[in-house]
Amino acid sequence: MLKEEILKLKKERNAIILAHNYQVPEVQDIADFVGDSLELSRKASQVDANVIVFCGVKFMAETAKILNPDKKVLIPDLDAGCSLADSINLEQLRKWKSEHPNAIVVCYINTNADIKTECDYCCTSSNAIRVIQSIPEDKEILFLPDMYLGMWIKKQTGRENIHIWPGECHVHAGFRYEDLLRKMEENPDAEVMLHPECGCTTQCLYHFNGNVKVLSTSGMIRNAKESKSNKFIVVTETGILYPLKKASPQKEFIPADENAICKYMKMITLEKVFLSLKELKYEIDLSSEIIQKASIPIRRMLQIA
Repeated sequence: MLKEEILKLKKERNAIILAHNYQVPEVQDIADFVGDSLELSRKASQVDANVIVFCGVKFMAETAKILNPDKKVLIPDLDAGCSLADSINLEQLRKWKSEHPNAIVVCYINTNADIKTECDYCCTSSNAIRVIQSIPEDKEILFLPDMYLGMWIKKQTGRENIHIWPGECHVHAGFRYEDLLRKMEENPDAEVMLHPECGCTTQCLYHFNGNVKVLSTSGMIRNAKESKSNKFIVVTETGILYPLKKASPQKEFIPADENAICKYMKMITLEKVFLSLKELKYEIDLSSEIIQKASIPIRRMLQIA
């Protein structure tokens, strides 16, 4: 079986497999650790292995390499990119910074490695509020690249000196308030778990602040376990449904949109994981300068988190 071959190769290579919550179920099942961006960042900085196989999108594998410069970091498919990470480039960021020379730059972890070299702090959806609150209130902040996460942060912190880059995730931007409202009307007993990257986040919180919980993917898993509710409407990429059902099999999880599928996350397959381990491909290659500069905002985030 392919799974047995992967486990055999993993042992031979002294490798560890990390997988994001949006990965296909069979990839999640062979991973040593499954989690959200923050958890995977932490795990990547702690692993005792020669090889890290990162089952996620490219910026995540880059983060693992930045935190483990002496380890071989592999991604099973080099084309597994991210529409959100690609919504800003280095030239655009430098121009934006020149227009706000005294601002602190905070980037969402969903950014490419070169972008992180120009940032002061990194954050994830689960620790963004803590990162922003660690910065003095009189400091101007540039937040990039997700505008919906940025708007949620601005609302939660009450800080008017946050400037937000107009980037978005092609999946999360597709969630519509009207569609979610219809799901809620059809399931009045369901608790709503909403990812802050979603295009309907601000509107939902304005109308349903008490009925909606804004959570990272792993935050959703923890909340579902602890909640007294037995039914949940899940507003994020559908890959999260598998770990939710594994963690709380007795509860019901309803996708807000059955078609909310990230084509990039789904590029990683069991066959590609096997080939990645067998042929040691595709290796993440970053210059020592990028690793050194990009590690600063990431490590600051990990210290705060």
